[in-house]
Amino acid sequence: MLTLAVTTASTTFDRMQEPLADRDITVEHLQATQRTVDLTQSPTTEYDVGFVYPGRMMEGGVVSARHNIPWVNNRDAVLTSRNKAGVLAMLERAEIPVPETRVISNPVDRDAIVAAVDTLSFPVVIKPNSATRGIGVTKVNELDSLLGVIDYLDLVHDYQATGDKSYLIQEFLPNARDYRVMVVDETVVGGVERRISRSQSESESESVGLSPNTDHGQWKHNVHRGATAHGVQLPDQYQELAVKTAAALDINYLGVDILVTDQRAVVSETNARPTIDDTEKYDADFWDQLAALIRQTARK
Repeated sequence: MLTLAVTTASTTFDRMQEPLADRDITVEHLQATQRTVDLTQSPTTEYDVGFVYPGRMMEGGVVSARHNIPWVNNRDAVLTSRNKAGVLAMLERAEIPVPETRVISNPVDRDAIVAAVDTLSFPVVIKPNSATRGIGVTKVNELDSLLGVIDYLDLVHDYQATGDKSYLIQEFLPNARDYRVMVVDETVVGGVERRISRSQSESESESVGLSPNTDHGQWKHNVHRGATAHGVQLPDQYQELAVKTAAALDINYLGVDILVTDQRAVVSETNARPTIDDTEKYDADFWDQLAALIRQTARK
């Protein structure tokens, strides 16, 4: 029986234990953060394979040095997916459709910002290049608001300890349907549509004095922001788009975010550390596919 080290103690860990145990894989928690470690003492627990490389790179380096194990999604995979601008550049080169996007690397003066967005139509979306869960993502409706938000970003980036001093300015796709497609070893194993309830949007609109009939209510589809994920049968073209994305990035376990409007479908982001949702939202062979990938990785 294989022993799988899982570096998160969240929902994914709880959902993995029983189905993987049924497939002769023991799931154990390998804590990477919020702990103290005596680096002069060898670890007392051994693992065969890890899932997935810790999100915090410094702690991940310690874990990886102490436990010489292969990872389902290693450090390179996590870093590749986390760099939103890098992902979009790689996908564009692979002729995979992405939103029209500008990456800004501070310090940049205002004239350069104005020139960069000259061919974009407002509203636009500003997002950090390496944050998750929709943190810091903002929609602005005109140039003055954009420059105001950028003033705050300049203050943050002026702090010497800030590691990532880049951000994206991206076209906003109104009324787009938001899909998260799960790909395991170049196979789509399920997907969800992330939706915002009308009552939720109305509540947020009223809290800031806006009419719920405008588009100024909640627009982020992140589950961590209150959206709900509904299992869906994805059309073949979206599945193909997700598989091509995983292949272009060379990542075996990947959540691919696709935005769909009446005119087109684009890959907006990827996640190499995606949360595993309820089993009924995935294909019947999801756990078999994941177990096979874990075993394949352990043999490396």
